[in-house]
Amino acid sequence: MRLAIDAMGGDEGPRCIVEGSARAVVERPELELVLFGPAQRLATELKRLPRPLAAAASRLVVRDTPDYVRPDATAAWALRYGHATSMAAMLSMVKSGEASAGVSAGNTAALVALARRDVGLCGGLSRPAISTSIPSGQNGRCYLLDLGANVDSPPERLVDFALMGAAMAQCLDGIEKPSVALLNVGVEAVKGSASVRKADACLRERAESLGLDYRGYAEGGDIYQGEFDVVVCDGFIGNVTLKASEGLTRMLVKRLQTALGSRPSGRLASWLARPLLRQLQHELSPVRYNGATLLGLKASVVKSHGSADAEGFYYAIERALHQVAHSLPARVERLLLERGPRGASNKTTH
Repeated sequence: MRLAIDAMGGDEGPRCIVEGSARAVVERPELELVLFGPAQRLATELKRLPRPLAAAASRLVVRDTPDYVRPDATAAWALRYGHATSMAAMLSMVKSGEASAGVSAGNTAALVALARRDVGLCGGLSRPAISTSIPSGQNGRCYLLDLGANVDSPPERLVDFALMGAAMAQCLDGIEKPSVALLNVGVEAVKGSASVRKADACLRERAESLGLDYRGYAEGGDIYQGEFDVVVCDGFIGNVTLKASEGLTRMLVKRLQTALGSRPSGRLASWLARPLLRQLQHELSPVRYNGATLLGLKASVVKSHGSADAEGFYYAIERALHQVAHSLPARVERLLLERGPRGASNKTTH
């Protein structure tokens, strides 16, 4: 299997991306990764790989792409001038079918714009959504979308997000009829923006025909309780929710470690609880959940955090491989087509 990697999107340059890619191919003998970026710079990073990963170099193919999308580039710039960048070259390989999926840690606005144009959208959709899973309940997870592709979403787009999120939960987790909720400031019918209230009315009216187990509104804390498989919101709220959750998790882990190590009794408790703490930190670490899906595209494209380290980028690659194994884009498109027109959502929205 071959994946295309935009090697120039990370905040720290290509080092973490190259190392994370090397780890992925070491663990999967059948995998080949094509790295897009300046050849000389990538060759330097390949030479710096730790000895256990050095053997991976033969399955990390470098495609010389000198230009790349800068962190401060706009979507308009990417569409007009970004055709020769590492991001565009990665997407081109995905579109042609030479690669089964693509991964980038680059500029989100540029990636959404270029992927929408170059890879294409599933029938009836006007915009993709960014979605990821977050831990919820005892051992479950909840799919949250949108996470930043659509800062301000009209009601018909929120309905599309509900359908796409449900398709993702069906496809990846085998949930026959996923439970879906709209994120809101309260559960009362009168609360929320006009857009959220209209989406709620549409989903209540059409949930059965759309094949959704629609549960109404969810508040922020409900995301983590295990009651919902999919929670839908606009990109502004979703992005803030996700990043606040990641920051809270890191802070709690650090405070717990500090509290346990601050006095002799705490150090003893820390030693006794070390295996449990290590397991908890592993399960809740944002690194393990790195990699968000551009849902609604005709092929799999995964967005990694720009700040991700090598381990984080490795998990983004794993997410892409998981989606390819489950034929996620094709199954999302088939589900959308089977359920027919979605009212205003089947009209092009700019």
